[in-house]
Amino acid sequence: MNAMSQEGQATSTAVTVSDVLAQSQVEAVMDELDTDLIGLAPVKARVRDIAALLVIDKLRLNLGLAAAGGNVAPSLHMSFTGNPGTGKTTVAMRMAEILHRLGYVRKGHVVSVTRDDLVGQYIGHTAPKTKEVLKRAMGGVLFIDEAYYLYRPENERDYGQEAIEILLQVMENQRDDLVVIVAGYKDRMDTFFKSNPGLSSRIAHHLDFPDYAEDELVQIADRMLTGMNYSFGDGAREAFAAYLERRIAQPHFANARSVRNALDRSRLRQASRLFVDRERRLTRDDLTTLLPADILASRVFQAASTNKE
Repeated sequence: MNAMSQEGQATSTAVTVSDVLAQSQVEAVMDELDTDLIGLAPVKARVRDIAALLVIDKLRLNLGLAAAGGNVAPSLHMSFTGNPGTGKTTVAMRMAEILHRLGYVRKGHVVSVTRDDLVGQYIGHTAPKTKEVLKRAMGGVLFIDEAYYLYRPENERDYGQEAIEILLQVMENQRDDLVVIVAGYKDRMDTFFKSNPGLSSRIAHHLDFPDYAEDELVQIADRMLTGMNYSFGDGAREAFAAYLERRIAQPHFANARSVRNALDRSRLRQASRLFVDRERRLTRDDLTTLLPADILASRVFQAASTNKE
């Protein structure tokens, strides 16, 4: 019995959208997505659209309005495109929870992998690796980051294509028990899909994750610090905004990931600043507050010739 038929009994009395939402509690997950992630308005809107589609599909199923051919499981495989640190993994986890609560996957867990987890280095190695990953992901979501690295046409001895063929078969034949999300930079993913039309045809939903605006990154920093029992002191938030303005213009900026790295380095500088005053009795404020000096010591404020943080 697949996930859809298991859930069918639980929602057989559902006749309204409110019925399905009340039974599944899926709206709570969408609310968490709103509160957990700063910004990303277009992504959140698409997630709500997909959830709406699944709720309506549930009501159709209860009235016997299955798709032609009897296959009631819609294609839910997805593509998440955007720069690093834009929340793709977090949204994948929330999506898995939505799918689980609505009965489209049995477990709702996420297995995150890259090329190295799927592709072997010698003949006969790739198929067992890929099948083992798929076995672990069954009943949930398989999240493949930087999926375009699976395809290396310039290397005729590369085994990535074998992994892709196995994925395609499972995505088509076992889509009622597994949702695959492929992710990566938009331009590379577009090229990847053009080179793999079989994969492209199986992706039902494309979500593009925009970069965060500078004020959103400062909000993310505030939230991260709160989670670590730290806060910005007087003038420190403004110093961090000035840091971001400079850092965004440099190579390899990774949105929320770079924010976390910058905060970690600021905490190191704060610790070094407090460490040298060994006889001072440190208060709670001393131990939890980042000062402007902890941020302004970053290399981004030094000579413009360096690209390091």
